[in-house]
Order: sequence, then structure tokens, then C-alpha cells
Amino acid sequence: MKHQPTSRRSFLSLAALLPLAAAGISACGTSGPGGVASGASMWSVSGDPNETIRKNSVEAFGKANPDNTIKVTFFQNDAYKTKVKTAIGAGQAPTIIYGWGGGILKSYAEASQVEDLTGWFADNPDVKDRLFASSFGAATVDGKIYAIPATTVQPIIFYYNKELFAQAGVQPPKTWDDLMSLVKTFNAKGIAPLSLGGQSRWTSMMWLEYMFDRVGGPEVFNDIYAGKPEAWSNPAAIEALAKIQELVAANGFIKGFSSITADSNADQALLFTGKAAMMLHGSWTYGSMKNDGAGFVQEGKLGWVDFPAVAGGKGDAKNTVGNPSNYLSISAQATDADKESAKKFFKEGLLQEDEVSAYISNGGVPVVNGIEDKLAATDDADFLGYVYALSKNAPNFQQSWDQALSPVASEALLNNIDQLFVMSITPEQFATNMNATLGK
Repeated sequence: MKHQPTSRRSFLSLAALLPLAAAGISACGTSGPGGVASGASMWSVSGDPNETIRKNSVEAFGKANPDNTIKVTFFQNDAYKTKVKTAIGAGQAPTIIYGWGGGILKSYAEASQVEDLTGWFADNPDVKDRLFASSFGAATVDGKIYAIPATTVQPIIFYYNKELFAQAGVQPPKTWDDLMSLVKTFNAKGIAPLSLGGQSRWTSMMWLEYMFDRVGGPEVFNDIYAGKPEAWSNPAAIEALAKIQELVAANGFIKGFSSITADSNADQALLFTGKAAMMLHGSWTYGSMKNDGAGFVQEGKLGWVDFPAVAGGKGDAKNTVGNPSNYLSISAQATDADKESAKKFFKEGLLQEDEVSAYISNGGVPVVNGIEDKLAATDDADFLGYVYALSKNAPNFQQSWDQALSPVASEALLNNIDQLFVMSITPEQFATNMNATLGK
């Protein structure tokens, strides 16, 4: 299994206006509003294997539908964000817009820049029903669907080192109290309970995402996303923040976590070298631990469980967080003919048999129902099957907050999370600071 090239961090750094490494790949068509001539167009993000997978699906669709061909152009990830934002603002968007859903899609929808696909999905229930229901949350704004889930799912996983747990004679945590007990156990043995690349900040954010859910349920962040006044001061939010600081105070995270970076994979190394017993991280780290862990994964030493429940909490223990998918929207400025070509591609060309198989062969789990047999046939059947079931069955799949929120709120969030984890601000101060970003 190759490392997921579309890792979470690969699309987090905001774009500087860099020279674009665009590699226009014609699928027998010409470009739309974002190009130079007539015909539907698509902009997407470069990087294999996903680039080749999507290129092949567009080419296959074009051959089968010569009257509805689509020209796809790939851009480097970071530069793409600025490129597409500028194009949309100038009325020069491609017909099909690649994106991450959440806050940015919301801004496009509120500016009437992308098509409302709600009615189209109602007329084509087979298209919607074959995709994970949980993946549509980040594509929905005020009850209307503005994008189609189009790639793979990347939930956040609670990993543990089976060998260390066996040596300590303990079981992975099912509850928060279990976790706090394990902190004492592993600290007493001189082993860091939890690995954390805290310098990267978004790694710490994953803890808050789960804790807000487990304590207060999805409604707590939904109110924040909706910009309701004082939403960050919800008592459940304060309780979740306080529990995180209790974990920090109990030396739950490895000493010096605030200077450890996730980009170097140092946090993963702490787990597979036995220096830390547990780690909360993205599903994409499975591949890198398999590659770098000197047999750690292959020898069955890596374990994974659902994030612990909190006694008295409102969140369903099956809820998960992370990246539900990447998405495709249709420009509201496109011609009617190009819109129809895009919708035909969504129905007949996107995530079809060959594309699904290609994602799985590269270690991904497409957001498609009914692929259990395909996953079971891989070398990583146990893990991919877990990711599939976790994502497919999640009553709520919370999109990563820094994708769901506006760029202004997201940066403030990461700064305040950093301060929360080093105990330089209280939960109440965190809430006050973040309340000031609501609606921005």
C-alpha cells in the first residue's frame, strides 16, 4: 500500500501565488468558461496516483460520450487554491470545480457561484445512494447539496502499539476514564502514553474535534459552523477543553510534544519504535508506518480502535472526524450544455468500476458503498475494512475544522489550540478568543 498522496497536510498549507505547474490533459474536448473555447472543463489537483486515476476516468468517459467530452487540467495543490478562487471571482471558473467542501464551498454557494445540485440528486437517487451518506455533510450548505463526493475517505484513527499493550497487560481504551488510567500505567513504565506532533497544531486539533463530539454531540460544532453567538462557550465545549488540559496535566502526551512536527513523521516513529503507546492520527499514516516501520505494520503490531466514549456524553461512539472526501462542484457560470456534460460525467464517469479499483489498489477507500469484497481482497484488508466501516456507518462524519471554517477562523483556531495545549490559556479564554471569530 502506498502512502496516500492526498494526505491531509498536503492540502492544508495556504497557497502563495506560485507559478503553476499546470499539465493540461485533453480528454478529446475543449475548455469551458475557464479555458479558451467551448466545451466542458475540469480543474483538479496534480499528483499521482490520483492524477492518473482521474485522468483515466475522464478519458474513458470522453471515449464513451464524444458529445460530452471534458478537458481536465491539473495544478499543484497549494497554487490551485489561489488559482481557482481568483477564477471563480472573475467569472472564469472551469465547468467542474475540484474542492474540499466545508467553509470554502459555503462561500461559493452563498455567492451563487456553484450549482445547487439538490434537485439533480433527487432526480438521480441511484447516484447519491451509491456514495457514503456521511460524505455529503461537507457538501451541504443550508440543507442544499452543492458538490458530489468524488474521491476517497480519510478518517482520524486512534492507533495503539499492540506489543506495548501486551507487555503492560492492558486493553485499548473504550472510555475516557480508560484512557486516563492507561496514562498512569504507561507513565509508570517510563513509556510515553500518547505521541503527538504538537508543533503542527492540526494534530492537536484532531483531539478537540473528537472530544467536542463525544461530550456534546455534533450540535456543538454545528452551532459554531453556523456562527451562533457565543457558540464556543457551550458548556460541552468548555468541558471538552478542560478534559484536554487534564490529559496534558497528567503527562498524557510525550514530553516535548509542542516541538515535534508531524510533517517529519516523527510522531509516527514514536509509536512504531515503542517510545509511545498510542497516537491519534489520520488514516493516511497507516501507509507511511507500513513503509517506515521496519515491519511494525506487517508483523501485526499496529492496532486501532474507535475514539473513546465519554461517560454521560451526548456524542455517538460511532461518530468520526477527518476528511470525508474531496468534492466536485459545477460552476453556476457554465453554459447549460457544459452543465449537462458535467452532470452526465457525475452519473456515468465518476467513481465507476475501474476508478474504484484503481483507488483501492493504491491503498485508498473510495466513498462508494458495496466495495467490501474488493477491500477484502487486498493485503491490507483489516485496516481498509475498518476505515470503510467507520466512514460508511458513522452517524456523523465531522469534517476537519480547519477545512470547515473560514481561513480567518481557522488560523485563529490553530493559534489558540497551540496555547491551550501548552496551558497558557484556560478553556474559558480559548472560548472567548474563538467567539470573536464567529461569522468571520
